[in-house]
Amino acid sequence: MQDTTEASSHWVFGYGSLIWNPGFPFVSTHLGRLKGAHRSLSIISHHHRGTIERPGLVFGLTRGGSVRGMVFEVADENWVSVRAYLEAREQVTMVYRDVMRPVVLDDGRRVSALTFVVDERHEQFAGQLSLEEQLAMVRVGVGISGRNVDYVINTARHLESLGIRDRVLMDLARRLETDDETGQAA
Repeated sequence: MQDTTEASSHWVFGYGSLIWNPGFPFVSTHLGRLKGAHRSLSIISHHHRGTIERPGLVFGLTRGGSVRGMVFEVADENWVSVRAYLEAREQVTMVYRDVMRPVVLDDGRRVSALTFVVDERHEQFAGQLSLEEQLAMVRVGVGISGRNVDYVINTARHLESLGIRDRVLMDLARRLETDDETGQAA
């Protein structure tokens, strides 16, 4: 594989809400795979999707496996402002480590992308929760960015529309959608 990172472009790997709400200008998007980490609903949210009193859960990249997501190409002239925006958005409590990781695009190109991976030593890292534990937290979480239920369902639906299969997330989203339909969600 050839590394195609050029001086005029920078890359950002999105695996959660960045897929459906990037919030920054980009030149192009590509599907891609990052090896060595997987998407998990494993970060306790006291800000975007919950509060201290009623925490929610957001996605993080945890060690092991691989993950497909959206890779955004950012023009050099926008990189400083995009990087600052992402730091402000993703690093509210410093639960992530911002690292450069190799990502293989679906067309076979390899790029180095800014990636936010969970700091598993951080107090907000929940570890591996059961489906029932995840459901309980997501159902009650509401933060400055809205309902935790909406965050999880939006992520699941956007992954599905891109042809990205995440069985665990799809099962969770179906249960949450059923809650919303029957009026059981908080």
